[in-house]
Amino acid sequence: MSTSTTAIKPDFKPALWTPGDWNAFFGFGTNILVNMLVLTGLLRFVLKMPDSLVFGRILPALGLMMCLSTMYYAWLAYRLAQKTGRNDVCALPSGVSVPHMFIVTFVIMLPITLKTGDPVKGWSAGLVWVFFQSFILMIGGFIAPYIRRITPRAALLGTLAGVSVTFISMRPALEMYMTPQIGLVCFAIIIASWFGGVKYPKGIPAGLVAIAAGMLIAWGSNLFGLGLGGLSLKGVGDAFANFGFSVPIPAIGQVFSGFEFLGIILVTAIPFGIYDLVEAMDNVESAEAAGDEYPTTRVLTADGAVSLIGCLMGNPFINAVYIGHPGWKAMGGRIGYSAATGIMVVLLSWFGIISVLLALVPVVAISPILLYIGMLIGAQAFQTTPVKHAPAVVLALTPHLAAWAKLQIDTMLGATLTAAQGVGAMAADKAAAVKAAAIASLPQQGVIYHGLEVMGGGSILTGLVLGAIGVFVIERDFVKAAAFSLAGAVLTYFGFMHGEAVGIGGGLGVTPPVALAYVVVAAILYGLAKSETAPVSNAVAAPAE
Repeated sequence: MSTSTTAIKPDFKPALWTPGDWNAFFGFGTNILVNMLVLTGLLRFVLKMPDSLVFGRILPALGLMMCLSTMYYAWLAYRLAQKTGRNDVCALPSGVSVPHMFIVTFVIMLPITLKTGDPVKGWSAGLVWVFFQSFILMIGGFIAPYIRRITPRAALLGTLAGVSVTFISMRPALEMYMTPQIGLVCFAIIIASWFGGVKYPKGIPAGLVAIAAGMLIAWGSNLFGLGLGGLSLKGVGDAFANFGFSVPIPAIGQVFSGFEFLGIILVTAIPFGIYDLVEAMDNVESAEAAGDEYPTTRVLTADGAVSLIGCLMGNPFINAVYIGHPGWKAMGGRIGYSAATGIMVVLLSWFGIISVLLALVPVVAISPILLYIGMLIGAQAFQTTPVKHAPAVVLALTPHLAAWAKLQIDTMLGATLTAAQGVGAMAADKAAAVKAAAIASLPQQGVIYHGLEVMGGGSILTGLVLGAIGVFVIERDFVKAAAFSLAGAVLTYFGFMHGEAVGIGGGLGVTPPVALAYVVVAAILYGLAKSETAPVSNAVAAPAE
């Protein structure tokens, strides 16, 4: 959706900051802050990396990458506002890819750290992972516009809604109910303003009011010995030990030393690079649905370029355009909030302030903001697509539900086995056998684990393909539905969908029954397209007489 520029004043200059940018800055800024706090926790407590590496090398490089990204998208928004003569253009939100934050930690860095006993080698492997993903994004940026052109909006936004409902919304929702005294109060403050239009005194942003209320409840509860939010003066004192000043230092040597783990890295780097590609396309589509049309190629190549710069400076986490543009725009975000967030990130990461904030602000006070964004994105898939495409949107959601459920089961099994070994109830060499036996028994308990595993594999691509098939069947465009089904067969054959690894398995594909099923579906749909007597009465029920 482009806007005519014929009536634009030649001296038009977009506003760099509006009152709504304060709301978006506190909302998006706290979102970024939460991700940085979680990321710091993963590095320190899961990977056991020394603080000198975390606060002296990784976080400064991360801050540089995110600052470059947010500044670029602020500039891109300024150019779009200038081109269209509008002051309501909202910059694309961006930051560390949250799903990949966990993937690179638990799938790449942790296994290599445990195998070698050296967290620095795990760090190097993470850098190589980002190195390859960066190039996939930059190359894919030139292909993505064609994919967007042939893929229905319901499929693009439907699979995005799946991510938002499961991996964006569920965790903060659960955290809210673990400490409802803080979580629900902050949630009420946020939805009253951002959904209900309530204005707080002096125009104070709702995000700031919610955080202040959460801090007040958390610290006040300590007076009564309740300890809500887990904050303490000792924690604040300990946090100041990491306060200082560090700038990014090139880590090119560490990048190339990680190439010894290339075989392990490529198995996940390629499919997740494609995941990033599709997710970025979805988010650009989401922004266009909200009224801001950005060039897909520039967005993807920018993500790849800033990720590569961050990687070469020591950051093992990839940059991505975030879900949530419509949310930040709805609360008044324009250009300034993105640039301000970039400045904030540099201050937080280069001065070691992250650990201090982690000790001052209860994370549960920020969780409602993430839930709000998830709600908005989930709703957008239905609100900005034809009503008759709603079944296709739901179909695109389902692989993400499967992926999320499988992750919960896997995490629970892993924690149980670790605990059993820790208390001496199970020998270490029995862990694999016990896990296999537990998974085999799940169907008898009503949990179809293998179904979750197959359907949830490559969920964002699976959701896109299923959603597209659904849309084209609803529109009775069976040729295009067959084409997407055939694309699903190819992607499944090579393990990008419904599989655990990229390759060709034993020569018949990674999950051959699913690939074959997609081929059969494609043949049926193509046969319907060629049939001159495709039964219309099956698509629309006849009215009762």
